[in-house]
Amino acid sequence: MSSDESGAPLRAHMMQLTWGSMVSQAISVAADLGVVDALAAGPRRVDEIATTVGADASSLYRLLRALGDVGVVEELDGRRFATTPLGDLLRSDVADSLREWAIMVGRPFHRMAWTGLLGGVRTGEPAFEQVHGASCWDHVRDQAEDGRIIDAAMTVASSRSLAAIAGEYDFGAAGMVVDVGGGRGGLIAAILAANPGVRGVLFDLPHVVAGQIVEATGVGDRCEYIGGSFFEEVPAGGDVYVLANIIHDWDDERAAEILRNCGNAMKPGGRILLAEAVLPDTLEASPAKLMDLEMLVMNVRGARQRTATEYRELFTRAGLQMSGIVDRIGPFDLVEAVATERCG
Repeated sequence: MSSDESGAPLRAHMMQLTWGSMVSQAISVAADLGVVDALAAGPRRVDEIATTVGADASSLYRLLRALGDVGVVEELDGRRFATTPLGDLLRSDVADSLREWAIMVGRPFHRMAWTGLLGGVRTGEPAFEQVHGASCWDHVRDQAEDGRIIDAAMTVASSRSLAAIAGEYDFGAAGMVVDVGGGRGGLIAAILAANPGVRGVLFDLPHVVAGQIVEATGVGDRCEYIGGSFFEEVPAGGDVYVLANIIHDWDDERAAEILRNCGNAMKPGGRILLAEAVLPDTLEASPAKLMDLEMLVMNVRGARQRTATEYRELFTRAGLQMSGIVDRIGPFDLVEAVATERCG
């Protein structure tokens, strides 16, 4: 066998890997246009779909036939297309929709940030800031639409797992659960709905904290909304402090500061529960490794996913003791810690 023949499968595989960004962009465009929503009632001709979504029929056909090859839609005879179970995840009216996530990964602010990965790897500085000239936090503060897209994407990407946390972890003995950095309240709403005897606090920055989800869930009478900075202090008196995808946003110094403030605030015998994608301490494959690159691209310097060993060290630094990884739900590992002594 010639070297060309033996290398052909590897070349094909590498080409397929490099096409990944093209596939994600095509999916993002289909999500943004609402193509799968237009197919919800059944197969349609591409010209009909184009009229519904406001697209050029010829160009839309080229997009959809490519997405047919990766299973997002199914191409039928006569330039007709139908949705698939995979494609249904791009519908706006399904419980598990990932439409907002797909839209985000194709928007210029996100895709352009990833073009700065080379600089991020070379310097250790966030790629987003190198590309856009501002941190992601500052960008979404000044660009309201991009901020809305990120918020919606994070909500749909984690909604099922966060809801599962409420049912899988034992919150029943807690008098009060504090959701630190809880944003719009999806997690605390699920916790309170699953645990009728528990009261909650939704805590985030004053301009971020919002209780619409809590109120819509019907548990607003058991939840208090408090604005503030977790770098200064967090609401006192909680039995469990939950932080979902918060600690990975910060370097070790700032992360330990957040955890220390939680330890200082919680009742004796209280617990801290992190919902994070934990990197393996071994060489096994893990989607958390790509999530870690997202931290390098989009977040502040030092933001990253961590291993269990790194979390244990971080808790120790904050005056806490890691109990262990108590459960795994979807992309999240539930990492629990308790106080070793009063933090300060």
